[in-house]
Amino acid sequence: MKKKAFVSGPIQGMETKQDYRDTIRQICMRCGFDVIDPWEREKILYRGTEPGWWDKVPALDFIRRDLEDIEKCDVLVAYFPKLSAGTCMELFYAKLKGKKTVCICQIENPSPWIIAHSDAVLKDVNELESVLSILAH
Repeated sequence: MKKKAFVSGPIQGMETKQDYRDTIRQICMRCGFDVIDPWEREKILYRGTEPGWWDKVPALDFIRRDLEDIEKCDVLVAYFPKLSAGTCMELFYAKLKGKKTVCICQIENPSPWIIAHSDAVLKDVNELESVLSILAH
């Protein structure tokens, strides 16, 4: 059975800047992982145009689906171009559940919480393939 990788990264405030997910997805697939990316399910929600649309999103259902997806994965790849509450929570949850975690962290002086819950901390997405190649076996 193929291993699964969950792609985590900031969405809120970056709704039109999700290209990083395609890059991470391609690397994961090259390394033999099936990819679970919540953006594929949630991007329709972020197209809301009416005022206050975000307040109508059922938060607990939203979170529950992400956590269930993390439970199905073998590794979580967290992308941190900036601090993100959701990405931090997903990283913590994955580590709590015994998953391997890889962070691509562009934050200067990242929180000890990010460092402590990461099996590998990378500065650049180009380093991801070598780390995932090891984790795929």
